[in-house]
Amino acid sequence: MTSAIRDRLTIGELAARSGIAHSALRYYEELGLIHSERTAGGRRHYARQTLRRLAFIKAAQTVGLSLDEAREAMADLPAERSPTLAEWKPVATSWQQRIDEQIADLQRLRDHLTGCVGCGCLSLGRCALYNPKDIQGAEGPGARKLLPKLDR
Repeated sequence: MTSAIRDRLTIGELAARSGIAHSALRYYEELGLIHSERTAGGRRHYARQTLRRLAFIKAAQTVGLSLDEAREAMADLPAERSPTLAEWKPVATSWQQRIDEQIADLQRLRDHLTGCVGCGCLSLGRCALYNPKDIQGAEGPGARKLLPKLDR
C-alpha cells in the first residue's frame, strides 16, 4: 500500500472514525463542506484532515450554526491543514458571542417560563413569554415567533 493511499480514508472509514453517517458525508460534500478525490472506479477517498473539518462542523452545529454558516466560517480557514491559533481566534471569538447570546436568550426564557406556568392567563395579548410587550400585535395577524432571538 502506498503512502498516498494510507493518507486517504474511504467513506466507510471516515464514517466510522467521525461517527457521521455515509449519507451525511455525501451531503456535506455536496454542500462543499468537505471534499473527496475519486478513484478510477468512482470510489470516494478523503484526506485524513477531513476528520478535523468534520469535528469543526460538529462544533459549529453544537453552537447553533447552520451548515451554511459553518461553510462560511471554514472559508476563512485553510483547507489543506489545521488552522493556527491566529487563524482560529476570529472564528472562536464570533462563536463565543453567539454562545453568550444563546445563554441570555435561555435565561430570559427560563425567567419568563416560571411566571407563565403559574399565571395561566393563556392570553397572547398579555403573555410575557409568547408576546413580550405585545410586539407581535404590531406585526399583524397570524402566527409569530416565540422569541425573535431564539428563532434563528
